[in-house]
Amino acid sequence: MAKHQTTSFNFRSSCCILVFLSIFSSIPLLYWSYSIGYGYCHNQVESNKEMLLMEPINLLQYRKAWNPLVFSSKQRETRLVKIALFVKKWPEKNQAGGMERHALTLYLGLAKRGHDIHIFTTTSSSANIPSMMMNNLHFHISRPIGSGYLNQVVAWKQFLEENATKAFDVIHSESVGLRLTSRLNNYNLNNLAVSWHGIAYETIHSDIIQELVRDSSSQQVISDGKMMKVVEEVKFFQYYAHHVATSDHVGDVLKRIYMIPEERVHIILNGVDEEIFKPDVSKGNDFRLKLGIDQDKSSSSIILGLSGRLVKDKGHPLMFEALQQIFKENSTFKDSVIVLIAGNGPWGDRYKELGSNLMVLGPLERAELASFYNAIDIFVHPTLRAQGLDQVPLEAFLTGKPVMATKLASFTGSVIVNEDMGYTFSPTVSELKKVLYEVWEGGKKILEKKGGFARERGLKLFTATKMVAAYERLFLCISANDQQQQQQKHEDYCIYQPDQEID
Repeated sequence: MAKHQTTSFNFRSSCCILVFLSIFSSIPLLYWSYSIGYGYCHNQVESNKEMLLMEPINLLQYRKAWNPLVFSSKQRETRLVKIALFVKKWPEKNQAGGMERHALTLYLGLAKRGHDIHIFTTTSSSANIPSMMMNNLHFHISRPIGSGYLNQVVAWKQFLEENATKAFDVIHSESVGLRLTSRLNNYNLNNLAVSWHGIAYETIHSDIIQELVRDSSSQQVISDGKMMKVVEEVKFFQYYAHHVATSDHVGDVLKRIYMIPEERVHIILNGVDEEIFKPDVSKGNDFRLKLGIDQDKSSSSIILGLSGRLVKDKGHPLMFEALQQIFKENSTFKDSVIVLIAGNGPWGDRYKELGSNLMVLGPLERAELASFYNAIDIFVHPTLRAQGLDQVPLEAFLTGKPVMATKLASFTGSVIVNEDMGYTFSPTVSELKKVLYEVWEGGKKILEKKGGFARERGLKLFTATKMVAAYERLFLCISANDQQQQQQKHEDYCIYQPDQEID
């Protein structure tokens, strides 16, 4: 036994030395050593690897998320850039989807930093344009086409007119806000970046899940055209100069499946406003009291929270069935669990059938959502859509709440990376019930501890400040109008100096 332990120790030590040497050497680590030894070495080496780097980091070749990097304001150049954003719809108050909320958070942040922002978008009413207008925040509005998408012809014409007054330094598309074609590719848009909030390859996984959970009376979800849509995306994605993956998983898919060169794929995780979403005990207490949940009831109950569109593909039929079965099986669970549901949709009325301990609150403004998160013990996200990186779990993390989410690659790879900060489950009723029972039996103390770890990770990765700083650095890196600026761009903005601290 002792001999075996010594051998194991020596193997771990050897593999860690190999990994350590690979950091300082230009010689790649042997695949065998990496694949077999990685599990032993990862915990010891990974957390310190970036700090051991002796050479500056070329950001365009950096394979990990940019969010942990510290782009210090002291070292940030003050050069301001003119940015064109294409997004299919601008947020309409509390009805905004994740992509629109991402655009709102990102571009208000960039505008506050002084950059000249031009937004090419659609909206149902001019009243939906933000009231906090700034001199450097400009909107170019057009009518949406029948499917609700941005009219590409009109938006591009608006872009060219504005570009003629002063050329844009950077062009940014939120998903296919700007759909590149061979015609537009003739413009050689080397300063164009696209952020992906969901790609066709991910929808295949979503469709498989939804097909497995649908009842026999519902229409089949999977269609033959989905695979060809992936092929179509692989073809036209090549036209974009730079791709921003909003999760680690999507970054991997873009490089492996879509075959985008690594230097053109950059991982910047979604971020949410940390000034709004933060722990506040008093707000949580006030929110519960408004709902008639007094301190005694709150202390003796586990409060689950759900938020978003109350529709099928967000997993609400799954959640409804799991709760319905548990309530029939266990009256104690039913009496000691409160479920708060923020959002609207067809499943809102169905939830009300389960009793008075389920409260459907309707859609909430962001400030109200912050109070909502503070009022719950754990946030439940049963989505069946394996696309992009949803913002609601990130909001819960920053508020100091653990998250219980479907076992999808974006969540397990970027958000709930271990059980210290939450729970994951396969999208079946039996698995969801199992985790709900585990949460209930574990009690508040465990949830509070997990919430602390969740907030720690949230502050490291998922703040608006982190996201805005990373996008700003990317835009400064890829912006250039002439050869002199190209050289300056590379030296000043595409290189991350090792003396800058990494979280």
